[in-house]
Amino acid sequence: MILFGLAVLLAALSGVPGLLLRKRGGEVAAGMLSLAAVFGLASSVWTLYGGAVWTQGLPFTPLGSPGLLRFDPIAAFFLIPVLLLAACGSVYGVAYFGDTHEGARRVRLLYGLTTAFLALLVAAAHAVTFMLAWEGMAITAFLLVITEDREPETQRAGWIYLIATHTGTLCLFGAFSLMASTLGSFAFTGFSSGFASTGRGSLTFVLFLVGFGIKAGIFPFHFWLPPAHAAAPSHVSSIMSGVFLKMGILGLIRLLSWIPDPPLWWGGLLVVLGAISGILGVAFALGQHDLKRLLAYHSIENIGIILLGLGIGTLGKSIGSVSVQVLGYAGGLLHVLNHGLFKGLLFLNAGSVIRGMGTRNLEQMGGLSNSMPVTAGTFLIGAWAICGLPPLNGFVSEWLIYLAAFQGLALSRLPWTVIALSALAIIGALALACFAKAYGTVFLGQPRSAEASKVQESPRAMRGPMVLLAGLCIALGLAPVLLIPALDRLVSSASGVQALPSLAGFAHLGLLSAMAALLLGLACLCWRWARPASARKDVPTWDCGYLAASPRMQYSASSFADGLVSGLRFVLWPQFHFRRIAAFFPTARRFHSHVPDPVLDRVGAPGLDLVARGFTLLRVLQSGQLPLYLLYILITLLTLLIWMVA
Repeated sequence: MILFGLAVLLAALSGVPGLLLRKRGGEVAAGMLSLAAVFGLASSVWTLYGGAVWTQGLPFTPLGSPGLLRFDPIAAFFLIPVLLLAACGSVYGVAYFGDTHEGARRVRLLYGLTTAFLALLVAAAHAVTFMLAWEGMAITAFLLVITEDREPETQRAGWIYLIATHTGTLCLFGAFSLMASTLGSFAFTGFSSGFASTGRGSLTFVLFLVGFGIKAGIFPFHFWLPPAHAAAPSHVSSIMSGVFLKMGILGLIRLLSWIPDPPLWWGGLLVVLGAISGILGVAFALGQHDLKRLLAYHSIENIGIILLGLGIGTLGKSIGSVSVQVLGYAGGLLHVLNHGLFKGLLFLNAGSVIRGMGTRNLEQMGGLSNSMPVTAGTFLIGAWAICGLPPLNGFVSEWLIYLAAFQGLALSRLPWTVIALSALAIIGALALACFAKAYGTVFLGQPRSAEASKVQESPRAMRGPMVLLAGLCIALGLAPVLLIPALDRLVSSASGVQALPSLAGFAHLGLLSAMAALLLGLACLCWRWARPASARKDVPTWDCGYLAASPRMQYSASSFADGLVSGLRFVLWPQFHFRRIAAFFPTARRFHSHVPDPVLDRVGAPGLDLVARGFTLLRVLQSGQLPLYLLYILITLLTLLIWMVA
């Protein structure tokens, strides 16, 4: 408890010294957040591997709660990405912003406060504590998103985020009220058997699902996510994608742990929403040419993968299958950590590229691997991991979800497991195509602009966090067996069943570790065998007959993805911009495609614009003349009298 308290206190105060110091404020904030991460991670390891659980309340018990904070395996697990990514982001921000940036002090202060609110949120054991930390996180995140508040695009993204998050908060108010009316308290305790099958139980689940789903970015509640991630500073985008979205998953996990007998349709609905979010998330990422928007849509995809795991685990809980429950929950929860690592890494990589280029447009990049080798190498590791390829960490969690789905298919032939297996396969294929486009367009080939040819590698303070996160992606992929004791306690806590068998009996992670190490060794041998030939200076690279290649001969981001985007036009509704060749000696032609967001750009924005125009027509009633307003009052009173008499 002391370590956790020190971590929260250091995080909350990390930005305060920077308000008083003209220089070195960033270094002080980074040091305090790094120390907070050390204390917090030590507390998490102690709970996950030692089984220590503590509860902290106040001398009085508000609303009948014996404790406001409870540090259990769920809290310990979710605290790891919170403090790890916050520490990496604070170190990264020292060089990304510097002391000369006009918003640096404000960002450092809000960054620390946000981290403290997130830490309190994961350990909340009472609805009041939870909602206070939830609102603190929402408001500080809004202020971080609008850091560049002079840009109209940033202002729009901030307001969309604020409206979305408070819509979710309203749903949570209703859900917690129903919970309290059922349990007689706002404390986080379990429901009785049979409650989930009642109408009140179904309404509670739906309200929680919408409220937490908006925060998690589940489709179709994702509309706030791409503009907010693109507008925020890159180290803020890193913690938003790696941590903020997971607070919605945390809420769903808490709910599922309170339900001893969830109906079958709960797990089925989670699987369907996960499949939709995963497939549409990666599909819309394919059509993006803004690097940060592309990564933001992949956050929706990975939230879908997490939901697939949680949905299958919930189905296992409903049908009484221990193996499906353990594998599903373990895969979904492990992907929470894995996604935090590789998506946090990729957003830091994106910030490194954007800082050097001055733009987020993929079409202006190219050839950056020569001038930014560390950024290119760590981006490749993050891309490899997010595609779920062995031997990195993304493969391990997806492997567990695959095993859970196959177990469910063999035991009960549930249709939802077929949906999950099909969705995972489609998501993996499209993710590989999307990151082949992203990596190739940004780092390979020749520079497509003057800025790309002059870019330099980022400072050491930015490279260090990227290397650390990349190393963790490799380590968890090579040694997932080390996580088994922690995952056993985590799954037991998430399922609400303390006597579940160990994950080691179902997943065979030791064999997976050995295979990953063997695969990595073979890759290193192949690289060493091929390296001497590629290093020879007297052997030209095969140029396919082109003696003077130019950037215009390369695939652009639009042309690379054109086949897949065109094939998915019935879902994406892309917009193509090009001029057809209509002469024997045509002038230069350019091809560009754009994929609008289906909820925000095609439904939300036009609908709100239509409503605004409708209210504009009512301005004729506001003439500013007092007699006319008195006439309105008289008509209203007469109408009410007639209605009462009738």
